[in-house]
Amino acid sequence: MHRLHVFFRICLLIAALPVFADHQSLVIVTMKTSPLQRLSLDALKRVYLRKSLLDEKGRRWIPLNLPASDSLRVGFSLTLFNKRPEEYENYWNEQYFQGINPPEVMASEEAVLRFIAMTPGAIGYVRKGSVDKRVKILNTLIIAEPH
Repeated sequence: MHRLHVFFRICLLIAALPVFADHQSLVIVTMKTSPLQRLSLDALKRVYLRKSLLDEKGRRWIPLNLPASDSLRVGFSLTLFNKRPEEYENYWNEQYFQGINPPEVMASEEAVLRFIAMTPGAIGYVRKGSVDKRVKILNTLIIAEPH
């Protein structure tokens, strides 16, 4: 009877794996020497919408995005804004005519990490497994993979 119970639990865990596979940890990172220790989701939204251009010390924020077609970018946008990247096209067109540019787009997570490691005020997102000693984690988001 005990073996049957253990077998049943293993089967339940295996059946649940696809649910867990649909989610991943994304981390918000900045330069390792930044005085910031954490950034709230509300503050992160303001930074990425370019409504907050300076940090509390008066330094310019430099938010970074991955390409709009990148699944991590789509997941980030859906998690933070409940919208896909392409749904912000009109918003950024309006902002552009007010002199506000959208976040810089980097080609890869490695490019994000390299830029952040060398640039005060830079902030970006990468998969948790991509983080190394060059950057500091400010927040973690659990995102659902876009389908």
